[in-house]
Amino acid sequence: MEEFDYVIIGAGSAGCVLAHRLTETGNHSVCVIEAGPPDRNPFIHIPAGYVKNVMNKDLTWGFVSQPVPGIGGRSVGLPQGKTLGGSSAINGMVYNRGQRADYDGWAQRGNPGWSYDDVLPAFRRSEKRGGAADQDYRGTDGPLTVTDPAFDNPLCRMFVEAAREMGIPEVEDYNAAAQEGVGGFQFTIDLSGRRSVRMSTARAFLHPAERTGRVSVRTHAYAARILFEGKRAIGLRYHAGGPHGTPSEVRARREVILSAGALNSPRLLQISGIGDPRHLRGLGVDPVAALPGVGANLTDHYQVRAAVRLKDIRTVNERGRGLALVSEVAKWALGSRDTILGMGPVPMRVFMRSDPALDAPDLQLSFTPASYREGVAGLLDRYPGMTCGGYMQRPESRGWVRAVSTDLAVQPEIQPNYLATERDRMAIVQVLKYARQLLGAKSFAPYYVREEFPGDKVSTDDEILDFARQFGGTAFHHCGTARMGPASDPMAVVDERLRVHGLEGLRVVDASIMPAIISGNTNAPTIMIAEKAAEMIRADNAA
Repeated sequence: MEEFDYVIIGAGSAGCVLAHRLTETGNHSVCVIEAGPPDRNPFIHIPAGYVKNVMNKDLTWGFVSQPVPGIGGRSVGLPQGKTLGGSSAINGMVYNRGQRADYDGWAQRGNPGWSYDDVLPAFRRSEKRGGAADQDYRGTDGPLTVTDPAFDNPLCRMFVEAAREMGIPEVEDYNAAAQEGVGGFQFTIDLSGRRSVRMSTARAFLHPAERTGRVSVRTHAYAARILFEGKRAIGLRYHAGGPHGTPSEVRARREVILSAGALNSPRLLQISGIGDPRHLRGLGVDPVAALPGVGANLTDHYQVRAAVRLKDIRTVNERGRGLALVSEVAKWALGSRDTILGMGPVPMRVFMRSDPALDAPDLQLSFTPASYREGVAGLLDRYPGMTCGGYMQRPESRGWVRAVSTDLAVQPEIQPNYLATERDRMAIVQVLKYARQLLGAKSFAPYYVREEFPGDKVSTDDEILDFARQFGGTAFHHCGTARMGPASDPMAVVDERLRVHGLEGLRVVDASIMPAIISGNTNAPTIMIAEKAAEMIRADNAA
């Protein structure tokens, strides 16, 4: 029986950070269990490879939602990374911390130590800012490189002017004092070498930790059940080679840490006996801890896009196919920054308010000088085009994740419950209205031909909502399914130190623990959660 100080389940955005931080002092050993393969696929490391990654069944879990009532009964694909680096190895690389009020809200829910002032040091500790850096907010010495877009296109500058026409100011650093405004996104892309490369958490944190010899990584290893002695977690049973592979076990001298993501972590808790007792018994699982909040509170951003046909200007559409694409590949290989292979999917952003009376922006819109057939990312149109879309940052709708079998090959039931409230429905209509207004601004007029998607047949609020229901989809920001809260909260799963209520030696450290979704993309906050968790784990075990 192999033993390590810590067993980490999942080598994703959080698990890789934990492996690095828990071993950097040289005193502890860590075993990381990952169901996916090593991160050797070349498309992982090419920034624009995200269009291939999210469709790659070898690199994702391939989860599909239950039919969602709020979007006409459609089922939605919910990709989650399954490789070293997890979703940070397949995502759009946007680095977005959210707003101060997000974290202050977490603390106000009974989670001391999670206010914005509390979490800011953890954000700064992980980051190596490769652009303008306000020292009060940004880090420059961490493992995770964060840079501004290297790819430039005149349409991106026109987008800034379009936002200004609407009275939206230009804000250079939305991850510093204020989020509201227009400008370029920041990305986890490393520009320091010959070629631009994706900075996944595996590249930034895990692989340097592996080189110390204190981290053992098991890939193609499917976590099957957390092992307990009484109320204490002592290890993990996993299947090597696949969901029905060779049964194996690994023991933890100190703690088991679950970092499998917001869709997988609740499933593993449930099949390990942690959850609603009635649900567990229906699975044939004896309850270890009665925590009905496991799998509840699933939250995600639901996004919708508009696309416009252009003329007399070059877009990514023309550069992304045929001989032009061969040229782009050659430029990337030779180290040119002026190539679409080095860009993120959405170079530009605007954070804005749906109502001027609001205290902070509640909408996030993004822009790219490209368009996709029928609004599907990855399949470029054959004519010049541009796209703008977005989502409500703090949706009210909540769903759930439930294991339906202890067989690891059987997908859990996932119900994101999009557009379940009137406020969410009104907001998605407003998102599309603003996207159309931006794309129809005077700055684009010399090149504007017509709106292709949704088109002029969609005009009333009811028609816009029907369009959003038919063509919207996930922003890949699943969170909240093992939410943090005090023991007095009957739906809380972990306490403010991320320890599972009622148990010893078990923590959850990933986006599952978010009490409420943050105002933006979830990868940067997940990395922060792991940074803060590692600090707490070291302190608790030292005590």
